[in-house]
Amino acid sequence: MLLVVMAFTANAQTKKYLGGDASLLPSYQEKGTVYKDFNGHKIKFLPFVKQQGWNMIRVRLFVDPQNAPEGHKGEGVCQDLNYVIGLCQQIKKAGMQVMLDFHYSDTWADPGKQFTPKRWEGCNKQQLADSIYAYTRASLQAMKRAGVVPEMIQVGNEITNGMLWPTGKIDPSGSEGFDILCNFLKAGCKACREICPKSLIIIHTEKTGDWDITRNYYQQLRYRQVDYDIIGLSYYPMWQGTIPNLGRTLDKLNWLFPEKPVMIVETAAYYSHERDPWAKGDQYAEFYPISVEGQTQFTRELVTELNKHHNVTGLFWWFPEENGFGNEVTKGWLNRGLFDNHTGKTLPAMKEFSRFVRKP
Repeated sequence: MLLVVMAFTANAQTKKYLGGDASLLPSYQEKGTVYKDFNGHKIKFLPFVKQQGWNMIRVRLFVDPQNAPEGHKGEGVCQDLNYVIGLCQQIKKAGMQVMLDFHYSDTWADPGKQFTPKRWEGCNKQQLADSIYAYTRASLQAMKRAGVVPEMIQVGNEITNGMLWPTGKIDPSGSEGFDILCNFLKAGCKACREICPKSLIIIHTEKTGDWDITRNYYQQLRYRQVDYDIIGLSYYPMWQGTIPNLGRTLDKLNWLFPEKPVMIVETAAYYSHERDPWAKGDQYAEFYPISVEGQTQFTRELVTELNKHHNVTGLFWWFPEENGFGNEVTKGWLNRGLFDNHTGKTLPAMKEFSRFVRKP
């Protein structure tokens, strides 16, 4: 009985983290973008989201984003080290913590593309591991000198299929390629431990809807003794399935990896497809309507489910700062942020999102 009570008390006291990947915020600020609260009053983004219960902002870092394809630059690829340090200084000044997301690429690193940075092209597997170590270490040293040590660090972004392709590409359903990938991860994690020993390390994957792959992936890392702290997951309903299915994955992760907290480090849902170059009409409307009401319903149901799982300690919205009101920061609108692209007003999903850390 005593052990049960102690476990319950520890779970009840676990700190929860709420925030978003707001990596493009300085670009919106540079354009003079106006953000508004629920009632249409002008606000500043960081102090406002802190008032909504946010306590951490996720920031992506590319190796040399000037080498990214022009189309990707138009989508928001611009975060070099100087850009990231400036944004992190704003975040810290606003009284929030930082999650740093190493992409280990010059452009988007995701399930369909994990391109090796141009500066590392032609390197063999050991040289790539050494490059990851040296780059991670140097980046964190620069951030430390600037007074912006990240409280959490992602070593790679959505790396279910590996990273630094083709050398680090893997078969996530088996074991092929994991020796190389885990050496890459160990190199990055070693640098994190040396420079930021108090920071927590996240390994981020996105096959949340496929338990067999998720289970195998983290078991392969356990077998190879990769040193990390948190399982990070992406969860988007249009790609990873229903919320009940997510709940089953979370239960199984808690059973198989009870020592690893879980964070949803990326989530979002559409409220429109207007000016969207990637999706049209009712595309991705299988579970929720493509509307403000649909986005709100998704967020309410997601938070309700996550709050049932004591192993889930973090929830982060992807690209919440999108705001096309009176500017052109990106080419087209994604329409998955938490501010209306027409008016700049905060969308009602924001209130539902805050319920992850606030009682209704």
